[in-house]
Amino acid sequence: MYSSMIGKIEKAHRYAREPERVKFQDFTATFEGGHDSYTVSHTERGWECSCHTFETHVIGTCSHIMAMQQMLGEMLPDETRYDTEEVIAAAS
Repeated sequence: MYSSMIGKIEKAHRYAREPERVKFQDFTATFEGGHDSYTVSHTERGWECSCHTFETHVIGTCSHIMAMQQMLGEMLPDETRYDTEEVIAAAS
């Protein structure tokens, strides 16, 4: 009876070491920033954040989104991963 569960646990451990298996589409998270809590979302429209920087700047990102992109890494679709060169170019 328990042998099948042991196999499932072993498979879960193997999967957890392979984050490239997971690709997020949509999610919303609360991000505890240095001054306040912010809502960071990833949807079919792209990234959104409730912070002042995201709402007022035209570069389309902020430190909260960039941190989430770094944390999630390979679990994000290629087009929504953090790209330092793109951020620098957009800010110029």
